[in-house]
Amino acid sequence: MVQKRKSPSRKASARTKAKKAQSKREALPIRPTLWLLRWMVRGFAGMVVLLFLWVVVYAVFNPPGTLYIWQEKSRLGEVDRQWVRMDAIAPVMKRSVVAAEDANFCLHSGFDMAAIRAAIDEGGNRGASTLTQQVVKNVFLWHGRSWLRKALEAMITPMVELVWSKERILEVYLNVAEFDEGVFGVEAAARNYFRVGPEALSPLQAARLAAVLPSPKVRSASKPGELVRKRAEAILDGAATIRADGRAACFED
Repeated sequence: MVQKRKSPSRKASARTKAKKAQSKREALPIRPTLWLLRWMVRGFAGMVVLLFLWVVVYAVFNPPGTLYIWQEKSRLGEVDRQWVRMDAIAPVMKRSVVAAEDANFCLHSGFDMAAIRAAIDEGGNRGASTLTQQVVKNVFLWHGRSWLRKALEAMITPMVELVWSKERILEVYLNVAEFDEGVFGVEAAARNYFRVGPEALSPLQAARLAAVLPSPKVRSASKPGELVRKRAEAILDGAATIRADGRAACFED
């Protein structure tokens, strides 16, 4: 009796099927990793889109508050804050805050690289955050030091610079900055310290308000110590300088 032999084509087909089966078995451990990576990328992209939309909304609508303001309200029971339009704030107050916190505000796109390099050269003993970065931290994030917050700040800052005008950035800053314990925004600060509206602030009063930043809980504008007085004098000169050299042009008419 003659035994039938498998044809070469059948052998090739069997080898092909065996290779496919082996490839599938080898691919199985990789598939969950690819699936997880794919969804991580999608999740990150979705987060970026949501953050960008949030930035767009606040370009038009005023932030109802910040996480820090709500925390202080919970701690103190009440806070003093009233939103005021940019055109109702004395121009010298705007210049004073810029001179105190970010003299190159009109020249950078969210990050002051010269200030960052200077901070690195001095070993990190001085701050290099721009007004835009401070707005991002106050409005969209939380206070405190962490790599996550700094990473999110670095992500959102270009979005704000892209969507908001410089005038809008300064307007939001002046309305959410803390000037005393439980006192937020320049309107509340002007009334609490000097019993005037923000439109009536004098150059010295504006300089003293700016001088309490960024430590409003230990500095006073109405009863300034030696540090606040010296800082206010420097801010007075700085406000006049940025007006003269054009570094206030991006937020003044």
